[in-house]
Amino acid sequence: MDVMVKNHAPRERVSILRKTKAYVALTKPRVIELLLVTTAPVMILAAGGIPNLWLVLGTLVGGIMSASSANAFNCYIDRDIDRVMDRTKKRPLVTGELSDREALVFAWASGVASVLWLGLLINWLAAALSLAAILFYVLVYTLVLKRRTPQNIVWGGAAGCMPVLIGWAAVTGDLSWAPIILFGIVFLWTPPHYWPLSMKYRADYQSVNVPMLAVVRGRAVVGLQVVLYAWATVACSLLLIPVADMGILYTVVALASGAWFIIESHRLYSTAIRHGDVRPMRVFHSSITYLTLVFLAVGIDPLLPF
Repeated sequence: MDVMVKNHAPRERVSILRKTKAYVALTKPRVIELLLVTTAPVMILAAGGIPNLWLVLGTLVGGIMSASSANAFNCYIDRDIDRVMDRTKKRPLVTGELSDREALVFAWASGVASVLWLGLLINWLAAALSLAAILFYVLVYTLVLKRRTPQNIVWGGAAGCMPVLIGWAAVTGDLSWAPIILFGIVFLWTPPHYWPLSMKYRADYQSVNVPMLAVVRGRAVVGLQVVLYAWATVACSLLLIPVADMGILYTVVALASGAWFIIESHRLYSTAIRHGDVRPMRVFHSSITYLTLVFLAVGIDPLLPF
């Protein structure tokens, strides 16, 4: 009997570990990482210094639960096309590591928990913004826009901008022009960040009839749109300088990283119109670095004496 217990114990631990990893994968942790990068620096800017660390931790935990809920609902709704696309074939609902019921229960539980957590521990404005982000991502983007229009990522990307507003509201209890501009930076950044990825996985999206811009338009059109949105993103980032009284560090970082982002976007477009060997993931990765640098500057600049 003891031998049987000893033999079953390692298997149970392996099973629990796999299930835990599956739940983590369901939340799309790489997406959550970007959301955290934008939330904490905004809280520092809103406070004009280091805010209460418990407030920061509480807001980040609430944001993680909110994003986890939205992403889990997305995986549940899109499980039919995820089974077809190579890019998503390892998601837990496709592999069977999680059942549809388990994913749905997790999505509802984490969503309700995020609203209650933020409302009771932070403030109800932050909670309302969290709820709005979940509803917009699930109802507007996933259910309405994604499979119907090539502008899906443009308007659907608004959900990914909400952590900026949540972070600001958590500190101040209200909203002003500064968080709106920060919202605009992420909003305008989303298309030139995601469209290069859709170029790489064009065949995937085409196979499931999802009309990403790269599916319904040629590479030159996508490249031009990436350029235009990159310029708009950088222009919006510079608006923060007079509105939030940003200093030298932010100004230099916004200009330098913005110039690099624009150059990479132009390189993509130039290669596309010359029918060369397009490397869209170069812009994809540079866009992540750009956003990270800008928001790090947002958080560091208020701490400097100049």
